[in-house]
Formats: sequence, structure tokens, C-alpha cells
Amino acid sequence: MTSSMLLGITTIAYLVASGLYIALLVFRVKKLGTLATGLTAVTFLVQTAAIILRWMESYRMGYGHPPLSNMYESLVFFSWATVIFYFGLELKFKNRILGAFAIPFAFVSMALASMFHPDAIQPLVPALQSNWLFAHVMTCFVGYAAFAVASGLGVMYLVKLKFQGKEGLLASLPELRVIDDIIHKTIVFGFLWLSAGIITGAIWANSAWGTYWSWDPKETWSLITWFVYAAALHARFTRGWGGKRIAWLAIIGFVAVVFTYYGVNFLLSGLHSYGSG
Repeated sequence: MTSSMLLGITTIAYLVASGLYIALLVFRVKKLGTLATGLTAVTFLVQTAAIILRWMESYRMGYGHPPLSNMYESLVFFSWATVIFYFGLELKFKNRILGAFAIPFAFVSMALASMFHPDAIQPLVPALQSNWLFAHVMTCFVGYAAFAVASGLGVMYLVKLKFQGKEGLLASLPELRVIDDIIHKTIVFGFLWLSAGIITGAIWANSAWGTYWSWDPKETWSLITWFVYAAALHARFTRGWGGKRIAWLAIIGFVAVVFTYYGVNFLLSGLHSYGSG
């Protein structure tokens, strides 16, 4: 079985897992949560095996590079990182309801990869033939995964706030102060990784193009995204912002992430355009 076939199975399984987590939110049946977590864990292992297999396939084809070189592979890695980050939250806070606001991101990422981007393994273009490839892409996408989960939690907070005090399916959601705390910690985690990604990217750019910063559209939007989250954390630390404001900033920040990561490749040309394939 090829890596592409395994990743196709992964896409379907994350869709089913997302449905189970949403069903847990709606019906509050504990067994649904157990089933959802079990399916997500098995799917994550399959996805991990597929990523390793794709890496091995690239060596057999004579290319020999990590599966992080184009849009298809980066979307797969983003999905993988989102799931592993979610599992960290589930283990820490012992609440599977969080999966209804996190695992759908993993499915959507895999669906975008399979629907709109070719899965063929390609040789690296000269600019990508660097040891910095793995470090830069990994750090950026771990940060992006954290921001995806933070935005989902932001939606959770706003929904909980709107229907606060009403009985029903939202009674199973964590308390507002708990959601607020998780959003804050998740943004801090993502911000540190994004900062590392920008730094490693600058070092890589210098070795590839002879300059640390060229104001390429992707670089510019990465910096804009960094400033959005920096402003959110600054407001939190200096003005005590929290609750609804931080929830909205988590959502707005992820919109900037999506444009930086996905939109720039199709709307703005630049040095990073080779990553759109």
C-alpha cells in the first residue's frame, strides 16, 4: 500500500472522527467520546506511518527529502501536528469535547490536500535543497497547528458565552475561565513556535538568496500574523485582556495564518510560490 492510499484513508477517518466528536457534543454520550478518541488515535498512527512511508518513497525515487516540500505535504503535516497538539490538550484537561472544535481542522486540511493538490513526489527545487527545510517548516506548522486549535477554542468560548446559563448541549463545555486559560496558553505555545519558524526562515533565506529578509509576500504576511498574536499577548499581559476579546483575536489571528499559509500562494506571487504545488 502506498503513502497516498494511506493518506486517503486518513482523510475519511478524520471526517468520521470529527462527526463522532460533534455527536459527543450534541448527545453527551460518553461512549461516543471514547470511540472518537480511539479512532483519532488509530488514524494518527496510520497518518504517521504514511508520512514515514512517503519519506522512504522519496529515497527510493532518488530524491531523498522530508515530505514537507510542497502544499500537499505541508497540509498533511499541518493535519498531523494539529492532532498531536489536540491530544496534548485532551490529556491535560481530560475533556474530549475539545475534539469537536479541533479535529475538524485535521479533516479539512487533509481534504484540501487530496482535492486541490497533486500528491506526486517531486524533486526539490534548488532553493529547497537545504538542511533548514525541516527546521523551518516544522516550527512554522507546529505554530500554525496551535493557532488552529486556539481559533476553535475561540469559537467554543463565544458559543458558550452566548448561551451561558441555558441548559442543553452546551452544558458539557468547559467553564468560560477554563476555555480562556486554554486559549491563552495555546496562543503562547504557537507564538513561540512561529517566532522560531520566522527566525529559521530568515537564516535559510540568507543561505539561499543572500538576504535574511526580502519582503516577499509570504514573509510579509508571516510578520503580519506574528504581530497579530504579539498584540494579543501584549494586551493580555499589560491590559488584562481576556474572554471575548482574546477569543476574537484567536479567530482573527488564524484567518491571518490561513492567508499566509494558503492564500498568498494563489493570490500573490513571490519567492515562495514554488510551494503551491
